Amino acid sequence: MIASSNFFLEANQLKFAITAQQFGVNDWVWIIVFILVLALVWWLLSRSTRQSEVEEAEIETQVAEEHTKEVAHMDDLTRIEGIGPKINSLLQEAGISSFAQLTDTDVSKLDEILNTAGITIADPKTWPEQAELAAGNQWEELEKLQDELSGGREK
Repeated sequence: MIASSNFFLEANQLKFAITAQQFGVNDWVWIIVFILVLALVWWLLSRSTRQSEVEEAEIETQVAEEHTKEVAHMDDLTRIEGIGPKINSLLQEAGISSFAQLTDTDVSKLDEILNTAGITIADPKTWPEQAELAAGNQWEELEKLQDELSGGREK
């Protein structure tokens, strides 16, 4: 029995030795090349993912900067006598958010915006003049003009 188990051990060792000889250097080279190719593919995929994340972050930053610029150029149109919060929001929806834009808007266009919203009590005739003073930071002159007005209308 000992002889047969020794024979079995020797046969297994011989089998391992033959397998090791058949699995030569060329095979190891191919395995290493395969591993390197996998590593390269993984690196390229992770790089493109990181690059797209960076591009998305840059786009978000640009959008935020543009929004900040828009908000920074918005004036408080309620400083114009006759414009309250409701009319202010209507003007902003119509694309009028600064004193300079209000100055350049025709009274007929302002009337149209108000009439479309169903507001008939407001009179925008003096708004461009008031807005021009506000755009030029002429606050004292604006106050003098507003003292002569009643609800944005001439007395």
